[in-house]
Amino acid sequence: MNNAFLWLIALPLLASPFVYILGRIPFSRAAFRTVRLDGHLVLENPRSRIPAFLALAVMLIMWVFFAMTASQFLANGAQSWTFGSVSLRLDGLSLLLAAVALGLGTLVVIFSGPYMADDAGEEKYYALLVLMVGVMIGLGCAYDLFNLWVWFEAMAVSSYLLVAFYHEQPAALESGVKYLVQSAAGSVLVLLGIALVFAQTGTLALDQIQSAARATVNAPALLAAGALFLIGYGVKAALVPLHTWLPDAHSQAPSGISAMLSGVVIEAGLVALLRSLGSLSAVTPSWSTLLFIFGALNMLLGNLLALRQTQVKRMLAFSSLSHIGYMLLGLGIAVYSGQPGGAEGSFFHLINHALMKGLAFLAAGALLYCLFIATGSHNALLISDLAGAARRYPLPALALSIAVLGLGGLPPLAGFMSKWQIFVAGFQTHDLVVMGLVIFAALNSVLSLGYYAPLVNMMYRQKPSTAVQSGKPLPWIMGIPLVLLSLAIVAIGIWPTLVQWLSAPAGAALVSMTAFGR
Repeated sequence: MNNAFLWLIALPLLASPFVYILGRIPFSRAAFRTVRLDGHLVLENPRSRIPAFLALAVMLIMWVFFAMTASQFLANGAQSWTFGSVSLRLDGLSLLLAAVALGLGTLVVIFSGPYMADDAGEEKYYALLVLMVGVMIGLGCAYDLFNLWVWFEAMAVSSYLLVAFYHEQPAALESGVKYLVQSAAGSVLVLLGIALVFAQTGTLALDQIQSAARATVNAPALLAAGALFLIGYGVKAALVPLHTWLPDAHSQAPSGISAMLSGVVIEAGLVALLRSLGSLSAVTPSWSTLLFIFGALNMLLGNLLALRQTQVKRMLAFSSLSHIGYMLLGLGIAVYSGQPGGAEGSFFHLINHALMKGLAFLAAGALLYCLFIATGSHNALLISDLAGAARRYPLPALALSIAVLGLGGLPPLAGFMSKWQIFVAGFQTHDLVVMGLVIFAALNSVLSLGYYAPLVNMMYRQKPSTAVQSGKPLPWIMGIPLVLLSLAIVAIGIWPTLVQWLSAPAGAALVSMTAFGR
């Protein structure tokens, strides 16, 4: 038994309550220390730093377990475990989701130190963040429908509370309720789909459902179950038109959570969808058509909606729709052709999107902190507020520029390489419809520069905005994730093979678990 793998899942689940409880322990007045803030002597309570340190320690220990798990997987291949009714399987897709969740989660913890330092309930923030990372890793490893749904719900609950973290603000509370209602409705549909599958096949294990689906004569019931999975999980994966919760949730959540929502949570919903539909792959070959349709809708609507945004975080949120579309296109190509190239490109783009969108939200969050939060304001960050930001805040301005230009697909950044791999896989099918979709995707990539380029241009204007002129300095620790993510985006763009050990096994896992193909 791979104890490292089990600890990778169990550690954050066990540690989360301790992060909260220890963060609530009061210190005596003797534990306070005097610090100078804006020329005045104030008392600082070191308790506020405990949850951040504990969360970071948990993440660092998890990296040790992840390294051991990855080493064992690369040496021995996929491995499965069953504990009573709980089935877990470590394959390429599990490893990829674990790497993305843990990598971005660690950087968000570092970034959140200064960002969340003055907020009440900081211990809840870090406890839920650690929990969310753990349940996403568990979701990626779930190998039966019911436990996949349980992990999915655990991820949803932790993300609900983080989206509505600033619950005293009406807009944040409204976005949290909208997210809760829509996600809960989707979860009910998934549960109905699970009941249909169990009624027709007598099992919930994904591999056994595949075998039973080939022999069943009641295909309409399983088709209905697949439709329920598509709608239910599609809410969390932000498939158009099931995406309406996304812009509000991303814009109202703390910036670190916005990075997690866009960079990992919606991708985790996509993984849950793939696991569920993969088990029903023998019922019909039309799943690839659905992936193509939703991919095209996401690309076009995401770009068109992002074009008209004036708030930075809402614009970034809508752009996530288009990038889910690129992933769906690559997955559809793999499903249609039965070849892993499209899936590898899709999962490569999943990694890059996590890096680029994570960097974009963290860089925007750093600017939001300097311009408003540090001055005691909770105003939304407008694109016009960033005028001249590069002169006073060169690091976050450069990081945001790298992120959005990478998202726009400019070489030699990482986003270009993953999009190119998807496009090449599409042309290799020699199918006119698929090649037409690839051209459509390429045009959408050019269209996205219509809102990315003005954002970059605004930051490098000569005349700074009033918000920039009155902004506070950037805490140095918030710059660490920005530097690391920027370097990663440039490095992967130049050497795309750096992450092939993650994307290639994930692509092979998709093809093997679905048995799709013509």
